[in-house]
Amino acid sequence: MTPADIGVAGLGVMGRSLARNIARHGYSVAVHNRTSKHTKRFVERYGGAGRIEATYSEAELVAALLRPRRVLMMVTAGQPTEQLVDRLLPCLDRGDVLVDGGNARDRDTEERIARVASKGVFYLGVGISGGEEGALSGPSIMAGGPREGYAIVGPILEAIAARGPERTCCALLGSGAAGHYVKTVHNGIEYALMQVLAEAYDIMRRGFGMSAIAIADVFAAWDRGELASYLVGITAEILRRVDRDSGEPLLEKILDTADQKGTGNWSSQSALELGTPCPVVAAAVFARILSSLKQERVTAQRLLVGPPEEIRIDRDAGIRDLRSAVLLGSICAYAQGMRQLLDASQERGYGLDLAEVARVWMAGCIIRSRLLVPIAEAFHEQPRLPLLLVADRFASLWSDHHEGLRRTLTTAQRAGIPVPVLGASLAAIDAYRSGRLPANLIQAQRDRFGAHTYRRVDREGAFHTLWDASGAEPQGEVTSG
Repeated sequence: MTPADIGVAGLGVMGRSLARNIARHGYSVAVHNRTSKHTKRFVERYGGAGRIEATYSEAELVAALLRPRRVLMMVTAGQPTEQLVDRLLPCLDRGDVLVDGGNARDRDTEERIARVASKGVFYLGVGISGGEEGALSGPSIMAGGPREGYAIVGPILEAIAARGPERTCCALLGSGAAGHYVKTVHNGIEYALMQVLAEAYDIMRRGFGMSAIAIADVFAAWDRGELASYLVGITAEILRRVDRDSGEPLLEKILDTADQKGTGNWSSQSALELGTPCPVVAAAVFARILSSLKQERVTAQRLLVGPPEEIRIDRDAGIRDLRSAVLLGSICAYAQGMRQLLDASQERGYGLDLAEVARVWMAGCIIRSRLLVPIAEAFHEQPRLPLLLVADRFASLWSDHHEGLRRTLTTAQRAGIPVPVLGASLAAIDAYRSGRLPANLIQAQRDRFGAHTYRRVDREGAFHTLWDASGAEPQGEVTSG
């Protein structure tokens, strides 16, 4: 039998779809799954064209491949990935390539790159976004690792990726775990964007008392303009779906607790470690955590009485303001995510080109959006742009829409409707544009209770004041510089 071009290990939803995508693009695929019956069933259903071949062990999978061998691993991140690498590595030779297509943590990927390299095998950490539909029809693919390894497997990955307005949405973004790190931040942005849309829906449903169809019409209108995106589009679709049993909107039958797989947490944890301000993603993560406390929330609803939820303003004006809020909240999510990538790249030596990151996200992935075109342009013009909002195009959008965001927050808060991500977006931008913040008081407090010292605005050096606990004047200062 002719050796296959690539192997796929792991036939879950994503693995199955990617294997079919690869075969559809003219490459032959050897597949393997730990549960043999899944392998057999998959090949019986999709192997008729002769492009997909079943194998029933890691050794058989590797033996079925053309040299240098290329193996795409599509298994759960963490221990399952580690175990699969342990089983595959003894079967591979120098110059072969392992591609980890799961949502692995960047630090795990760095360790595996080093371990696999000791055998002369290339290891690529590859973020793949688009869900089942994208994996089958064309995902966004974010690769990281050795350039030599990418040269071997890149043509296949680029062939199966989505096609955006600027070429295929697949690229080697940087060295080491750059691909998996970019995917982690991508998922953090995804959390924030989803929460922004959920808050807009909640304001329209609870505050304005709008029907699901009326809200769907608003999202559909937004999807025809500057806010056009995959998430806005599917939100309109979701709102139109009717429950077959009750005839009511299906959305109203779905329990209001949101799950998470950890990547939003990882993104926020990494931002804290880097010292990068990304409060919108953190707010989205905490919103999901709060949603999981269903019974506690039901109890609190009876005990903690709030204002009437009805928003009594002109609805058309309120929805115009809400559009402004969603636009700036979305921009803030992208801006903070890009800042995190910039800081991580500088600290870890990834060598990220943020314009290229934005280009790869333009199609196939969950956060694809019309906004990514001007985002890419902004980073082409200023590769080390510290925050997207200071670029001319986005500074103008801030000027045009921040009053609408402020009014939206005011009306939502008066009605007792939570807007954690929209609120965090405005607070973050207002803080960033403040030439002076009250952190001087915090630093004075730190010096008062812990002798942490402070810096002054009028002279160099570190200072400590001998504060009088009774509230009298300071007893004196000691300076180190």
